[in-house]
Amino acid sequence: MKEKYDLIIIGAGVLGTFHAYHALKKGMSVAILEKSSKPEGATVRNFGQVVPSGMDRKWQNFGKESLKIYKDIQSQFEINLRQNGTVYLASNEEEMQLIEELHQINISNDYESNLLTKEQCLNKYDGLRADYCKGGLFFPQEVTVEPSTMIHKLHQFMTANLGLDLFVNTTVVETQDLNDEVIARTAAGEVYKASKIIICNGSDFKILYPEIYNNSDLIVSKLQMLQTKPQNNYRLDGSILTGLTIRRYESFEECKSYQTIKAKENPDSFEKKYGVHILFKQALDGSVILGDSHEYAPAKDIDSLGFDLNMDIDHFMIEEAKKIIDLPTYEIQNRWFGMYSQCKTKDIFEYTVDQNIHIITGIGGKGMTGSAGFAKHNIDMIFNA
Repeated sequence: MKEKYDLIIIGAGVLGTFHAYHALKKGMSVAILEKSSKPEGATVRNFGQVVPSGMDRKWQNFGKESLKIYKDIQSQFEINLRQNGTVYLASNEEEMQLIEELHQINISNDYESNLLTKEQCLNKYDGLRADYCKGGLFFPQEVTVEPSTMIHKLHQFMTANLGLDLFVNTTVVETQDLNDEVIARTAAGEVYKASKIIICNGSDFKILYPEIYNNSDLIVSKLQMLQTKPQNNYRLDGSILTGLTIRRYESFEECKSYQTIKAKENPDSFEKKYGVHILFKQALDGSVILGDSHEYAPAKDIDSLGFDLNMDIDHFMIEEAKKIIDLPTYEIQNRWFGMYSQCKTKDIFEYTVDQNIHIITGIGGKGMTGSAGFAKHNIDMIFNA
């Protein structure tokens, strides 16, 4: 431990880690304090899909910057980054209309995308069902990572090459501004000193400043995901997003036909009730991750979401997935849920406790894609303020 750091980050997830990364790149001394032995939240409980294509224009720009940052790190250190692209598969004429409109928007945004015919999709994705797919929109620049390992590899790179101090099993129970410095006090009584503190606490709303979260518009989303057993002699490249995703992701809201198409949907359907859209992504071991669903609660009522898994949701997702791709096996080896915090009225939760203590959370499902680019911008804002 240094006597005093330029910056302390509380929380070693992807959002906090990339704030640390950009501060280190500016030559600052940085410590990350993580309450667990390793990150356990949304950073490791997701698909590992880095998909700026799914975001509105503001966050797509952050996502495009993230792609550059990920690829730069991969060129120096193995974080298992794979540039294998993202495809959105349309299942009917309405979804085809939306991907065609998004393709035109991408041209004006200078973001590469390629329309694929039904035949091109069937040739590119083994097992894709001809009775489902009408065509696709492919983003060749987008990448996948392994969520269970990427953040640990990134920490290894930053400690070995950038001078990061990472302290795990370190629960911060109090932060305080003492005019000339800020301190973070741990449950073990240790005191860490810095010029500034950034709190990236994910959906942990009970330790530091619970009253701030309880009085905010922060909500928590519980997402269920599944992982098949390894698919022997089968390859599924990239991120596979489907018709329900086209009807859900923010980027498509910019399409001129979006509101008309959305108005025709049944608000009482199972997929609407549980926020289901079907995604596929093959892991390095050959297994395929499937999902996901969305159940919501206010930050102060996070416990109401429970710790169990709804088997009706899992069964629905598996049956829908079978209508899209004929995988060699749909035998499931793992099931889990992730908790993502997000805001009702803003795209991210930013709160300045005082001049030198900042809370940054509520990035929602944009974390793996948007954190690297957003954190670069935010470090500039905080340290130039």
